[in-house]
Amino acid sequence: MQNSFVELNGRERAKALLDEGTFREMLGPLDKIQSPHLEPQGIVPQSDDGIILVLGEIHKQKVLIISMEGAFQGGGIGEVSGAKISGALELALEVNKDGNKLYPIMIFDTGGVRLQEANYGLLSISEIATQIVGLRKYVPVIGLIPGRVGAFGGMSITAELFTTLIATKKARLGLNGPEVIEQEAGVMEFDSSDKALIWNTIGVNQRFQTGLIDEVVEDTTDAVIEAIDTALKAPAKPAKTEQIDFYLTLLSNLDPTEPWTPERYREFYKQIQPVQQPVPLATEGAVDISDSRGYRWFSRLTGITHPVSDVPSVLAADVEKNGQLCRYVAIVPDASNRFPRVRNGEVGMLEGWTVAQVIKDAIRQDEKKETKRPIIAIIDVPSQAYGYKEEMVGISLALAASADAYATARLEGHPVIGVIVGNAISGGFLAHGLQSNRLIALDDSKVNIQAMSKASAARITKRTIAELDEATKKVPAMAYDVRSYSTLGALYSLLSGIQADDPQNSDVAIVERTISEAIESTKGAPRDLSFRLQTKEALAGGRMATNNVRQVLSEQW
Repeated sequence: MQNSFVELNGRERAKALLDEGTFREMLGPLDKIQSPHLEPQGIVPQSDDGIILVLGEIHKQKVLIISMEGAFQGGGIGEVSGAKISGALELALEVNKDGNKLYPIMIFDTGGVRLQEANYGLLSISEIATQIVGLRKYVPVIGLIPGRVGAFGGMSITAELFTTLIATKKARLGLNGPEVIEQEAGVMEFDSSDKALIWNTIGVNQRFQTGLIDEVVEDTTDAVIEAIDTALKAPAKPAKTEQIDFYLTLLSNLDPTEPWTPERYREFYKQIQPVQQPVPLATEGAVDISDSRGYRWFSRLTGITHPVSDVPSVLAADVEKNGQLCRYVAIVPDASNRFPRVRNGEVGMLEGWTVAQVIKDAIRQDEKKETKRPIIAIIDVPSQAYGYKEEMVGISLALAASADAYATARLEGHPVIGVIVGNAISGGFLAHGLQSNRLIALDDSKVNIQAMSKASAARITKRTIAELDEATKKVPAMAYDVRSYSTLGALYSLLSGIQADDPQNSDVAIVERTISEAIESTKGAPRDLSFRLQTKEALAGGRMATNNVRQVLSEQW
């Protein structure tokens, strides 16, 4: 197609948007800062790691363009590519804080986390998210999904954080790709060979009509530039993640036992009138409603026996300890959940929006207080929900709402402490835990941290599970165990000798003391996620590539 924007590669797309003579690329191919984690796995790296960073102007307005090259590793985000994005956004934030306008524009063409670097991808995406939340206070942050790969996985959560999301008719947006849903939930849940179903569910037309994309443009460079220019000049508007009452009202009226087509959902969506929803805080029940680790640790740390809630899968409570009020939050299994894909503790739509609600409630209550209450996220999430209805409604936005709320709380001065007592997997971890400015984990064989189940990772990367296990010996970020994770430097503390399944008083005391120390360590410290880049393990090699990217980028800025 003549003048097609979609058919351009990542670098050509960035160049096409800019006023003539204003293109200046940073960390380009000649700098040869590439991923150190691909070659050990027999994969040829690319000298820009698939991310193009450009400063320039659009109609004389200064912009930072971040363009993803979908032809390299499906646009997957690893350590170097993630550091390029988060580092550039951080520098853009500083420019805007200094009173100079610099508009970030991100061109999405990504499948999400690069599975060959797994946990580096998750860490990077959470760091990108916090920069976007910070930038929104100063300038509109524009996302563009042209087409080809689209925006999937953790980067679909990121996309929903943007002020304005523009797409062409060739774009797709979804948290879980159809092949992953089919792998995790079966072909009856989502047939990945049914192209019409895929486009009708996650294609741009459906996403636009149901509020997940703000504008659809023709596939021409001129049309894309005009849409960006209009978005930059538009009056300020609330983020899509602010629609907590709307989506909680929508979910309360949606019957998941009924058959839903994209057409029926569009009509249903248009009829929703938001009703203010009560904040569900946990109370004491008659019996335990779950035997999960997350449930047990929530009960022990809050002192609430048999905790229950009006939203049974989300427990939240304010508890005062040593004169300090803390809000504890956990996502737990609910065997009777209306949405069957989250009955084992997965993070689904109701969970994402409800966590956002209880965090925003704490922010609101402490708005005028000098000292903000700490928020303690108890983490035991096996994954996000894999389901057709979840994708149809937009689980990516629900998880973005939760991540946004945690990031906002932290940036406004609430210490956010994550305590990993069980699994911390994929989008579930991005929504509930990875925005913590301190992470504590139990050193236990049942604690698993990763971007995807082994079965799905094997299918997507076209490897056997044995080959994946072999790769973890060379790249610790691909491993599932917490000790490998700790070498990346993301943890504040790794606690050994704790009875994770049956915590005794002495175990609870150790965890409580560590939480208190973690809270104390945040006082006077940066409110961003930089702590995890400066730990002993991070400096010893865990985030060496990240820190190198940031240093060179700062020199070239």
